[in-house]
Amino acid sequence: MRHADHWREKLDQDAALPKAFRLSRSRIMYIESKSDGLEGEAVVGRVYFSKSGKTLYYKGLRFQSLKGAGFKANYFDIETGDFYWISGPRKDQNDRLYGGNRGVLVDDDVRDEYLALIR
Repeated sequence: MRHADHWREKLDQDAALPKAFRLSRSRIMYIESKSDGLEGEAVVGRVYFSKSGKTLYYKGLRFQSLKGAGFKANYFDIETGDFYWISGPRKDQNDRLYGGNRGVLVDDDVRDEYLALIR
């Protein structure tokens, strides 16, 4: 399975989150896959933080920090090892590495909150 297919498959899942996830330990974040190059598929969605804050969760994906060792990426998927860029969304919507927001999907459940954030 290609990395991009794995990413799409996980995004299509509507995984129920465990009760341990709390809205207070979540944040709207920009997530971009770097497995197929510098500009991969990207989404803005709600990311949940583990109790320790070292693991991020998004729709069935679990991420851990590269702790500064990544090239154009700052997190990796624990299951596949794929690299990702995860950050807070920018008000000017230039979230992509080389600017712009072309092709960035926004999850329906965070759309209103995201629009309020960038205004």
